[in-house]
Amino acid sequence: MNPMKTMLSQGLQQMNIDLTAPQQLQLLAFVDLLKKWNSTYNLTALRDDQAVISHHILDSLTLLPYVQTARGVIDVGSGGGMPGIPVAIARPDLPVALLDANSKKTSFLQQAAIELGLSNVQVITARVEAMVGEQFDVITSRAFAELGDFVSITKQLMAKNGRWVAMKGVYPYEEIDRLPDSVTVLQVDKLTVPHLDAERHMVVLSKKVSA
Repeated sequence: MNPMKTMLSQGLQQMNIDLTAPQQLQLLAFVDLLKKWNSTYNLTALRDDQAVISHHILDSLTLLPYVQTARGVIDVGSGGGMPGIPVAIARPDLPVALLDANSKKTSFLQQAAIELGLSNVQVITARVEAMVGEQFDVITSRAFAELGDFVSITKQLMAKNGRWVAMKGVYPYEEIDRLPDSVTVLQVDKLTVPHLDAERHMVVLSKKVSA
């Protein structure tokens, strides 16, 4: 059996994520696309297939419990499509917007969405500061910016009662200390990602409700 396929299905089992066989094949096809486009567009520093499964695919899917009730998600600074594309594959019912200012990266994202048949994905080429008019229940990013910068440049995209869900490595004590008073920290969860020997935390934030 294909070792990547085995690693993916075992990782999903360990994370209690139930995906169909076609969805798992879509995730593997996404890995192939990442590798194919990587030499030209520099989408990931990882060259090892199994590292891509753990560090990109399974890591991205840790977002799923945080978007269960969302009506729309935007992945800011999406780059190579993490976490947005794996989440869009796992949740075909959920509209996922992928935002990046780099047109090379968004060319890849557009092509990936077409080749993978992801009708729930919208690709936007823009600087996040310039985005107006659209609002989302969940604004997420992975290694995009410090938390304070992340919330300040995306706050116009936040729907009423929405959440920021930031994917971080080690516990970001100092970044949390520097957050503006207008932001509430709802939770910081330590995550375990199969085959990934590094710290991962999910930071969930909201706008403070004025009394």
